Amino acid sequence: MKISDAVFSSIQSIISHKLRSILTLTGITIGVMAVVTMFSSIYGLKEMISQNMEKMGWNNSIIVVPKSEENNNKHRRRFMYIRRTNKPLTYKDYASLNSEIDCKNIYGMIEQWDRLQLAMEQKWVQLRATNKDYFINKTYSLKEGRFFNNFEIKRSAKVCIVGFHFAETYFPDGSPLGETITVGVNRFKIVGVLGEDEINTNGMNFNSWERRRDLRAVYIPLSTGALYIRERGRIDYIYVQAFDNDSFLHLKSGVRQHLLMRHKMTHDFEFQDIGAEMFKITEEIKGVLKTWNIALSAIASISLIVGGIGLFSTLLISINEKMMEIGVRKSIGATEKDIFSYFLIEAITLAMLGAFGGIIGSTTLMLVLSKSLKFEFPVPVEGVLLGLGFSIIIGFLSGFYPAWKASKIDPIKAIFYND
Repeated sequence: MKISDAVFSSIQSIISHKLRSILTLTGITIGVMAVVTMFSSIYGLKEMISQNMEKMGWNNSIIVVPKSEENNNKHRRRFMYIRRTNKPLTYKDYASLNSEIDCKNIYGMIEQWDRLQLAMEQKWVQLRATNKDYFINKTYSLKEGRFFNNFEIKRSAKVCIVGFHFAETYFPDGSPLGETITVGVNRFKIVGVLGEDEINTNGMNFNSWERRRDLRAVYIPLSTGALYIRERGRIDYIYVQAFDNDSFLHLKSGVRQHLLMRHKMTHDFEFQDIGAEMFKITEEIKGVLKTWNIALSAIASISLIVGGIGLFSTLLISINEKMMEIGVRKSIGATEKDIFSYFLIEAITLAMLGAFGGIIGSTTLMLVLSKSLKFEFPVPVEGVLLGLGFSIIIGFLSGFYPAWKASKIDPIKAIFYND
């Protein structure tokens, strides 16, 4: 018997018993749908975590800070750890790295809390001096206005950009654009307003407390901060991000050599390798999700097993219904192998039809989920192959015994079975 003939006969048999076939397929469809959905959900979560870590500027990056020393205060009975710097990092260090180092993003940072002078009261706000790459790296877009231009950076102009929540709190009745605010002893003109957090939407929570604090701050050009709020052009740290994993070590080495040259070979700076730490955390998260993927897929496979039991029962029942057909087939030359193949292929065909139904259902569910969460949950090829593989195995195991039993039936008894 040709396989194509067996498949065609199987489809005819399925169509002739529509209700029974649908009920049999339901268990397998639900099982495959559960397996593919679980696999796709875990895959989507891994992609979401990876992409959002990248958007928060945590991957392939280092922070250069002044080197700290441990001092012993002889006037105390215990050791005290006092942070002091040998030589400060300066705005010139940042500018030199920015012009010489090939990287994805680089920004310097000065941070301090200062008083915001309001009409009748004072509020404490965080004042930050940085450059445009900070906003790009953190994926903070503008709601209105603009970023600092080259003229303002070169002239250390007293302009600022305020966060979304800052504008919402202190300018609830209108746009703050063009207004002048006093922070500490300096007055700054607002030239831009940051928009809402684009990452933490639809119930997501990726470092939301820190990002909310970012959007409450006031930002000024790094050159302005180095001139007006720090002595001798000091800055707190320099952030550098590589293009990818392959270029990260080369970038780190280049930054070290460049700063050593500028600091006359003095090791008065150190690296906070947040890229390596985030890589470890990401790998741990992926390991946990992989374990969950295996566990959930195993649980979802129970539905397939239940569907396989239903398929097994259906095939056993169909033997009695097809007794005359088995007898006629054998009497005109069909071998035991042909009958065995006919029943086994019918079982596998039923299982695969259920699998296709489950894959279509899972794909539809992932599309709805993607639209509702505004994040793409793909249906990976691995998940589809896993669902198909499970269904073929279930179809083979469920159909093997009924097919073997049907192949061993005596043709004479089969022809006269209903008499």
